[in-house]
Amino acid sequence: MHRTGAQFRLTCGPQTAVAVELGGALRHYAVAERLVVDGFDADDPIEGGRGQLLLPWPNRIGNGRYRWQGRELQLPVNEIEHANAIHGLLRWTSWQAVEQADSRVALATTLWPQPGYPFHLVARAEYALDRQGLTVTLTARNVGDTPAPYGVGQHPYLAVGPGTVDDTLLTVPALTWLQTDDRGLPVATEPVSGTSHDFGAPRPIGPQWLDTAFTDLRRAADGRAVVRLAEPSGAYGTDLWLGEGVDFVQVFTGDTLPEPHRRRSVAVEPMSCGPDAFRCDTARVRLEPGAQHTLQWGLAPWRGQ
Repeated sequence: MHRTGAQFRLTCGPQTAVAVELGGALRHYAVAERLVVDGFDADDPIEGGRGQLLLPWPNRIGNGRYRWQGRELQLPVNEIEHANAIHGLLRWTSWQAVEQADSRVALATTLWPQPGYPFHLVARAEYALDRQGLTVTLTARNVGDTPAPYGVGQHPYLAVGPGTVDDTLLTVPALTWLQTDDRGLPVATEPVSGTSHDFGAPRPIGPQWLDTAFTDLRRAADGRAVVRLAEPSGAYGTDLWLGEGVDFVQVFTGDTLPEPHRRRSVAVEPMSCGPDAFRCDTARVRLEPGAQHTLQWGLAPWRGQ
C-alpha cells in the first residue's frame, strides 16, 4: 500500500495522469516526457497542498471562526502560525473510485457532520483526459436537512521547466486582485490596472512574490477564462482554463515552501470563492438541502510553432 493509497492512472495518447486515494489529489500529469503538473511520488508526503482538493472551503478562514444562521461555529485551526483554518476538511480522507475507464476516473467521499461544520455533503471528483488535455469536475451535494456554507477549489502546481519561476511568462485574465494582510486574509479589493499584479498581458514573473487571489475574470465566448504559463522563448506552455463555478483564482509562486520546492513551480488554484469567504460572504455558496454545486477547470498543454 502506498502512502497516498490507491493510484488511479489515466492515459490518452501521449498523456498520462494519476489521481490518488488520499484526498482525491492529482498526483501527476504529463505529455510524453514533458511534465505538466509538478506533483509528488506515490510514497511522498503531500506538502504545500500539492494537487489537493479544497472543500468545503478553499484558502483561509480567519481564526477558523464564522457565524452561520445565528450560530457561532469553530473549525480546527491548522495554519498555526497565522491562526487560520486552511483548505477545507477532505484533504486527508479516503476517496474511492466509483467509475473508472482508461482515460477517466470518478472518485467520491462523504463529508460527515462534525464540530465546526455540522453539515452533511457527498463530494465527487472526476478526472478525464481527451485530445485537448485534462478536465477536472468537482461536485458536492448537500444530503443533510439544513443549508450549508460551501466553497471549493484545487491546488495544482504547474511545472515551468528547469530553474525557478522568475523567467516564466504569466498571463492572468483578471481585472481585480485581493490585497491581504500578513495572515493571508483579505483587507481590500483593487483593480490590477497600473499595479504589479497586472498580468493581463504576458510578462515574466521576475522576483515578484505572489500568493494572490484574483477575480473579475475575463472570459472568452465559450465562458472560460484562461491563465497561461509559458516558457520564455514561447516554445511551450500550459493553459489552465477556468470554467463553471470558478469566480476566483489564486496564484502562488511558492516562496514560503521549503527547498527544493521554493519558486520551482507555480500553483494556479481555481476557486469558487475568495479567502475568508465564510466570514466575509465573498461569493460563498449557500448550498440548500438536496442542492448540488459544480466547479470545472482543466489543463491544456501546448507547443509553439
